[in-house]
Amino acid sequence: MIWNTCTPRCASGFANCGSIFDSTRLRRELTAIEDKIADPGVWADAARSQPLMRERKRLETLLADDAELQRRSEDVEAYFDLAREGEAVEPELKREIEALTAFAEQLESKTMLSGESDLLNAIVVVHPGAGGTESQDWAEMLMRMYLRWGERQGFKVEINEVQDGDEAGIKSATFTISGEYAYGLLTGETGVHRLVRISPFDSAKRRHTSFASVFVSPEIDDTIVIDIKPEDLRIDTYRSGGKGGQHVNTTDSAVRITHIPTGLVTGCQNERSQHKNKERAMKMMRSRLYEYELEKKKAATKKLEDSKLDIGWGSQIRSYVLQPYRMAKDLRTRVEVGDVDKVLDGDLEPFIRGYLKMRREGNLPAGPVDDADDL
Repeated sequence: MIWNTCTPRCASGFANCGSIFDSTRLRRELTAIEDKIADPGVWADAARSQPLMRERKRLETLLADDAELQRRSEDVEAYFDLAREGEAVEPELKREIEALTAFAEQLESKTMLSGESDLLNAIVVVHPGAGGTESQDWAEMLMRMYLRWGERQGFKVEINEVQDGDEAGIKSATFTISGEYAYGLLTGETGVHRLVRISPFDSAKRRHTSFASVFVSPEIDDTIVIDIKPEDLRIDTYRSGGKGGQHVNTTDSAVRITHIPTGLVTGCQNERSQHKNKERAMKMMRSRLYEYELEKKKAATKKLEDSKLDIGWGSQIRSYVLQPYRMAKDLRTRVEVGDVDKVLDGDLEPFIRGYLKMRREGNLPAGPVDDADDL
């Protein structure tokens, strides 16, 4: 029986685990923030009001997490009490403990997110590497993986633009994952991802290696000022594509924006209105330029686009091997997961937590890692 293997100290620990947030201090800080927000003069200055609103939202989220953790731990303690009284609650107890453990791990990841942009939504861009249909199919698999991850987290996912591959897969995709800490959780996903499998497109059933790149940037608030000169932009309109039928637009409503000085490109085609597509593409451009400026402030030796390594050997951050064995392995943190199908279905928590822990400890590799022994 599960409850027989748990000591009184272990059992009582569930009831106390909600105290790790120091809710008294958080409520005190929230009260102070709300007092400042109550000042009418604050709302006349967006530079003052926006940081206060973000901080209030952060504190409210932490207090909500604390309350949920306390509730879940009390549920587990209640099941322990029933088990001690002889009730047959082992399946329910096991389920509650697993749910509490998963929730606690999610909260642990959040405690490692303290950057200015970590709380924001994430804009994700996926591009295939060289290799035609193979890499394009892999890029579509990655897109699905992140969309499923967002759904598992309870986040809102929205596809902004997809360019279909010639035969299968995609040539590029841009989508937004909206939810608290979406960007912070996904920030370690930027880089090249490698897939090893028996190709479904090879009649000889040979093993192929495919590459695709992922780039994640924060969706910035409208109050953050990014100076974009109209003459620095090239705005192109085109007819949005699709799989056919009702998904094909008959007007040039899709919009692609190029920032000429940096070469950054954003686009949107999911709205029927050209105006709405342009508005969405501009919002993504502001986010990309914001991230670009952050990199410059960090005294990076390369521009933001240069941080995307060549999509090929020696530059990948993670490998997904389906043949000759099955494993997903992060080459920076050395986190390995044997159930690669589960990973491709959106279970990225081990990799996200591994990256955040290593970043907190300052042990992330400065450049590409040696992956010669990965196969």
